[in-house]
Amino acid sequence: MMKSLCLSLLLFSVLFMNSLLEVQGRKWKGEGTTLNLESIVIGRCYDYIRLVNPAVGEKNCSEIWEAFKNAFINKDPCSILPKDYELFISLSLHPIPPNKSLFWENNHLLVNSFADRGRRYMSLADTLFGFLGDFLNWCGQANSTGLDYESCPTTEECENNAVESFWRMASMTYAQHSSGVIHVLLNGSTVGGAYPQPGFFADYEIPNLQKDKISQIVIWVVDDLEGPDIDSCGTHTVKVLENRLNTLGYNVTCTDNYKSVMFLLCLDYPDDSKCTLSSSVCSVDGSPLSDGPLTDMGTVWSVVVSLLRACIY
Repeated sequence: MMKSLCLSLLLFSVLFMNSLLEVQGRKWKGEGTTLNLESIVIGRCYDYIRLVNPAVGEKNCSEIWEAFKNAFINKDPCSILPKDYELFISLSLHPIPPNKSLFWENNHLLVNSFADRGRRYMSLADTLFGFLGDFLNWCGQANSTGLDYESCPTTEECENNAVESFWRMASMTYAQHSSGVIHVLLNGSTVGGAYPQPGFFADYEIPNLQKDKISQIVIWVVDDLEGPDIDSCGTHTVKVLENRLNTLGYNVTCTDNYKSVMFLLCLDYPDDSKCTLSSSVCSVDGSPLSDGPLTDMGTVWSVVVSLLRACIY
């Protein structure tokens, strides 16, 4: 009898402790806050205003960090809203040059490379507010001023988490301040289609574009070099996007496998069949410039210049 009672008390104690731990600190499925988050955010801020884009002028990086942290600290990790980041956005906001905006879906790394830190285009990650959060993870805890380094909620667990709401606010702001020719880079090899719905571009960026400030929307649908051709201009989900933008009154053009992006992909896969240049290099009028080995440096330079002028653009 005594042994049975002891086992019952032990089982009760284990269940009670597990319940207490769940109440005190619920564990989530997502990865925890990036270590040294404060140092990274403040360091990125100074890196941006000093080296990446000094044209934005002076920014108070410590104040920006405080506004960022206060958006989600000491709050239920599943009760963070985009508006909680309003002060952070206000402090880090700067103009986005006309004709430089580059929206995207399902090709984060490619866009970062193609935009080239704002030198070629200025994607969301090339703005100060986007640069500060790119590839980082974070969340706080209810009734605590500390960060949760063990786990954070995923979007599947709750949509109103700290990271999801941050990128919603950043996306809406980015769209509102974009102007001129708008560029959109989509992945034609994505299962389910190049234009996802729901998605950040569909749900937060298109609705916040300022039509009176936009002259054209240029869509590029680029397949992975080693991936399937699932979606293209005028078909499937890209057609849905084109129809939506046309209905909204935008001037829309679409290009499959835009060559400038394809050449960038070929840097990593130079032996892929899509990256092999024809032995007969085209000239301005389309006639061959050379059918044999390119051994003369003058001929090589002539071919290179003509290739850039006629074949890439």
